[in-house]
Amino acid sequence: MADEPNAKQCRKCERELPLAAFARDGNRRDGLQVHCRECVAEYSAAHYRRRREAMGKPLREKVDAPAGHKLCRTCGEVKPHSEWHRNATASDGLSTRCKACRAVEGRAGHLKRHYGLTEAERDAMVASQRGLCVICLQAPAVHVDHCHKTGRVPGVLCFNCNSAIGKLGDDPDAVRRAASYLEGNSWKPILVAPGVYQLPS
Repeated sequence: MADEPNAKQCRKCERELPLAAFARDGNRRDGLQVHCRECVAEYSAAHYRRRREAMGKPLREKVDAPAGHKLCRTCGEVKPHSEWHRNATASDGLSTRCKACRAVEGRAGHLKRHYGLTEAERDAMVASQRGLCVICLQAPAVHVDHCHKTGRVPGVLCFNCNSAIGKLGDDPDAVRRAASYLEGNSWKPILVAPGVYQLPS
């Protein structure tokens, strides 16, 4: 056992290392794995090689990243550790994908969950609009609009137009009255019963 409270001995390599060199393990008394991250990574790499060979699949070429850097297998780029989210249970303490790739995956998941669209379908919709908001025809189309009742996606709007129709309650009659108002026709409602108004025809 380590003499220093901030250090621990790895059971495999028997080195005395700082606590940060060990991944978390909630089942252990001290909350840390018994083997250091480096030994766990070596074991995982050897296990991976055996599995790939057993399946007759080629091994991925190992990329030696400089100190403080890591290779993202999704985008293929070597990036500094600051470009990765932390993962206390991982052998190196970092996520398997860089922050940028996780963000892309998150946006794709959001599109599918909320609008039932893939990124390709959304991009095709924007291309069919020539990249412009279908309401103002000026600003870039960046916000997917959808009907809250049916879930249908009629188009992709700019931030201002999407916000405007949302503030009008997605009500076509309210939008028509707003257009008429802008054209100089102010429709004054007539009180026909307590709390009930009627617009003049």
